[in-house]
Amino acid sequence: MTTAGQTASAGQGLHTHVLDTLGLAITAGEYPQASVLRTDEIAQRFDVSRTVVREVVRVLESMSLVESRRRVGVTVRAIEEWNVYDPRVIRWRLAGVDRPRQLRSLTVLRSAIEPVAAGLAARHATPEQCAELTACALGMVATSRGHQLDGYLKHDIAFHRVVLNASGNEMFARLGDVVAEVLTGRTHYQVMFDDPDPAAVTLHVQVAEAVRAGDAERAERITREIAVGALAELDVLAPDPSG
Repeated sequence: MTTAGQTASAGQGLHTHVLDTLGLAITAGEYPQASVLRTDEIAQRFDVSRTVVREVVRVLESMSLVESRRRVGVTVRAIEEWNVYDPRVIRWRLAGVDRPRQLRSLTVLRSAIEPVAAGLAARHATPEQCAELTACALGMVATSRGHQLDGYLKHDIAFHRVVLNASGNEMFARLGDVVAEVLTGRTHYQVMFDDPDPAAVTLHVQVAEAVRAGDAERAERITREIAVGALAELDVLAPDPSG
């Protein structure tokens, strides 16, 4: 007997499958700007109801990837109009052929934001946030050897979330999911060395120390070193073919 919960889970699975497939295709350029997606064709292709298709289209519209136009259908919007900060859009773009450029774009964004956030964190972090940042840094140290990249990733994401949150700036804090996606993408698509750079791990520990000491200048400077190192790593592991 199929329970109501199982039915709902299956429906959600179909929704996610259709959403991910179309999202990946749009962000990869398989549907260029102004392409029209016919809802009846989508329903037939994926063997889903029109209700599921409408829900998927609403999500894609919320990301500004498409727009529904009367008498025309669902039209793909220009890349300049996409919500490129949406974590799912980032995830889809990282999964496609544009990965090197997307990684570089996100890393440059981080290099502009995170050093400033670290400086602010040194001024505003609570004792609890300082302790959490230190714990994350120590977790990074503990998982930085022996090909423990999944464990390292968990601590790395948590570290950067704490820095952004501790800055006291709600706009910076909202970038936590963006940073999480780029760090996850770097790991899952093997745009990292088998073990993290020991110098980078040490720099994270030093940022935690600077934040705890209230040394804003040092926290900002060291975080900038981390960003520069991340860009240099991309030059080796994921060079931008466009130069």
